[in-house]
Amino acid sequence: MAAKKILMMVGDYAEDYETMVPFQALQMVGHLIHAVCPDKKAGEYVHTAIHDFDGAQTYSEKPGHRFILNFDFADVRAADYDALLIPGGRAPEYLRLNEQVLALVRHFADADKPIAAVCHGAQLLAAAGVLKGRSCSAYPACAPEVRLAGGEFVDISVNQAHTDGNLVSAPAWPAHPAWLAQFLNVLGTQISL
Repeated sequence: MAAKKILMMVGDYAEDYETMVPFQALQMVGHLIHAVCPDKKAGEYVHTAIHDFDGAQTYSEKPGHRFILNFDFADVRAADYDALLIPGGRAPEYLRLNEQVLALVRHFADADKPIAAVCHGAQLLAAAGVLKGRSCSAYPACAPEVRLAGGEFVDISVNQAHTDGNLVSAPAWPAHPAWLAQFLNVLGTQISL
């Protein structure tokens, strides 16, 4: 298996599990991950938030970890990467206001490279205009944005994932086993037991 070079777009208050778990798991199987944030450099960090489902009408938010970035955003060249990973949380809400971020997302979509978006990551896809004619899952509160962007919102259980060609999506972190497996498949990663 050839290792893939994956760009992970994060920002302050990205969801903790949706940032930490794939960052570690994808490296564990041999892929190279560059975790970046606009206006930040390798060695700096973003704050994460833990979003939980504990009986309220929406998820609750608790402080997470300081997630250390391992690459400078200013040095990112989209053509150097094989795939894009977008964790959820609150970060996509404001990352979608950054034209450089949107251009990166468009590069991956236009080049038909693998993209994984979890939870609120669909907000970034919608803002970049890459969901037209595509099916995508997301946190249910993002369904209107997926539809307004011309996509079909796939309403699945919080522990399931959905793949449409090169796009792998999931509603939230409980779907890690499902979306990581589907993303590895799209990446062409083979794991033997």
